[in-house]
Amino acid sequence: MNEFRKKCIGKAGLIGSFAAIPHPVAVEVMASSGLDFLCIDWEHAQIARDMIETMIRAADVHRVPAMVRVPGHAPEAIQAALDSGAEGVLIPRVSTAAQAEAAVKASRYPPLGERGVGPGRAAGYGYRIPEYLASANERIVVAVQVETAEGLANIGAIAAVDGVDVIFVGPGDLSVSIDAIGPKGADRLNDAIRTIIMATIKHNKTAGIFCASPQAISRWAMMGASFFVLASDTMFLGAGAAANCAAARDELA
Repeated sequence: MNEFRKKCIGKAGLIGSFAAIPHPVAVEVMASSGLDFLCIDWEHAQIARDMIETMIRAADVHRVPAMVRVPGHAPEAIQAALDSGAEGVLIPRVSTAAQAEAAVKASRYPPLGERGVGPGRAAGYGYRIPEYLASANERIVVAVQVETAEGLANIGAIAAVDGVDVIFVGPGDLSVSIDAIGPKGADRLNDAIRTIIMATIKHNKTAGIFCASPQAISRWAMMGASFFVLASDTMFLGAGAAANCAAARDELA
């Protein structure tokens, strides 16, 4: 088991961020910031398959673990991310135990799963297949994202699935799915997140959540969450540019 997975399942308290800018320079800048890991956002960003591999290489240069949030549940996407050298995958919109089980199977080699063996980057392009096969099942982090009303209803069964390391809350989609958008729905959303985190902890899994700002982290950490994705490179870029532009105008005035 590598250090990243050991820290994940050991609830060490990790802070990462989404990498959405499809360029290795952006990844290197983020990797140099002190983050514990990066999660390449293949689901929502305009990132091509070959760029996934390039972005993982950039993270590897700085020895920062890179996960990939895949576009959906397709085993081919999960395998592509892992073959590129990702240290883990984040599977979105997992709403049933069956979907969680399928994610685990796609992420693990037999006999624990159904991942196909291939000469990808992770296996040294075929030169290190035996070595990679010997360690991959122990080193890959499998995280499932619960962000629907159905997932909320099935959280106990999802959290009980063997092989799932992290259950990650997507507050944005969850708020839409349970009709809890905006201030009026804040209490309902918070109760739903609390339910997911408590069920995750009950089954001795690691609870994670997306936080748009650092101030939100302590709140969920006190409840037991220990795996945080803080904003994204695009959000940091926008916020930094806006703040510095406002400050420059103040100086001008």
